[in-house]
Amino acid sequence: MKSQKIFTALSLIGAIGAGSMGAVAPTPAAAQDPAYMSCGDLWYARNRIYARNGHCFNTDRGRAAFGAGCFPPYGRLSGWEKSRVNQLQMWERRKGC
Repeated sequence: MKSQKIFTALSLIGAIGAGSMGAVAPTPAAAQDPAYMSCGDLWYARNRIYARNGHCFNTDRGRAAFGAGCFPPYGRLSGWEKSRVNQLQMWERRKGC
């Protein structure tokens, strides 16, 4: 019980110390917000959607990241996936990727 109290106190001190230094970790929602993603992150997020839908990658970069295998539906996307890809592409254009 005493060790639990010490651990809790040290955790609290660490949390206060980290906050006072201005180090704030991004929330999971912000990590997936295209406005905060790098060009590489945008590319990967967009192509990950295609990869899980069986897209056949022809570029060295695409094959290195997702493999050469492809399968049905061969990159055909559902409604929400199309919307997400369009959003990611818009941010790629906006950021000059």
